[in-house]
Amino acid sequence: MSDAGGSPNGRSRKHPPSRAEFEAGLADIEAQMRATNDKINARSGRNLSMAIIIGLALGLALLASLLIYKWLFMVFAAVLLVVSAVELAGALRSAGRDVPRVPIVIAALAIIPLSFYPLSEVTEFDFLTRDAGHWLAALAGIVLVSVWRLAELVLPSRRAPLKEVVKDLLAGVLVMTYVIFLASFAVLLTASEGGEFWTLAFLIVVVSTDVGAYAFGVLFGKHPMAPNISPKKTWEGFGGAALVATIAAVLLAIFMLDEPWWVGVILSITMLLTAVSGDLAESLIKRDLGIKDISSWLPGHGGLLDRLDSILLSAPVAYALFLIFT
Repeated sequence: MSDAGGSPNGRSRKHPPSRAEFEAGLADIEAQMRATNDKINARSGRNLSMAIIIGLALGLALLASLLIYKWLFMVFAAVLLVVSAVELAGALRSAGRDVPRVPIVIAALAIIPLSFYPLSEVTEFDFLTRDAGHWLAALAGIVLVSVWRLAELVLPSRRAPLKEVVKDLLAGVLVMTYVIFLASFAVLLTASEGGEFWTLAFLIVVVSTDVGAYAFGVLFGKHPMAPNISPKKTWEGFGGAALVATIAAVLLAIFMLDEPWWVGVILSITMLLTAVSGDLAESLIKRDLGIKDISSWLPGHGGLLDRLDSILLSAPVAYALFLIFT
């Protein structure tokens, strides 16, 4: 005997959801995911999905340049240096500083091979080393950018008061030293025997500090670290960066660099301090320029320099540690 619902066993029959109900459910799930993603983006200050995709792409390109053919790192570094230097020069120009971009590009391209190959291989001076070429290229770049700006004064449209010209020259020196000179230490390190593994190690540790700071800052961040410079940074994030960086550096020291565990601790401490300092330094530059990002062409990251800020101060320190321990 059937019940009122028409089921012969006394139980009501459930109808499968209609297509409209199924689509409504999917839309609800998508809306919830978007709301959660928006909250994370608002808290972190970046588009997380695009940041991860672009970060993975850059990481794969880096691995290929370091582990397949080491000379490919020159190409990889040249692209990063040129784009980052042009980005900073453009940001300074938008703030009223006249920084010539052509000599900036020339200097960025020239310092790569001069840091990768010892000058003794292409000159008669056997005492010149790879380090000498690196320093000479940096000084020559500063001179080139400065002379180029002074030569532009012959054009009426490029003339300016002496005070403004001095500021332009200092802005050019800033681009050369802060971006090109500091970043080129990674090329110097990679070119050394076994240096490609140290380059990979210090970059992984720097990225680990960023990941640790991001994760712990989003989950637990309550106490601002430098609110006047970078409001998103918290002491909880700094603690997470220290924890993740230490674990990564110790494992890298033992299994990749063939060094004692305490070398990893030293590597983690130094990279943590330089990475955070580099990040804060770029934040200070952006605050003084009155901009949020150096540029906006890289989705989820702002500009390329916004992603390299932690690496710039870390590269020369990593090279110094390589010289000390090897």
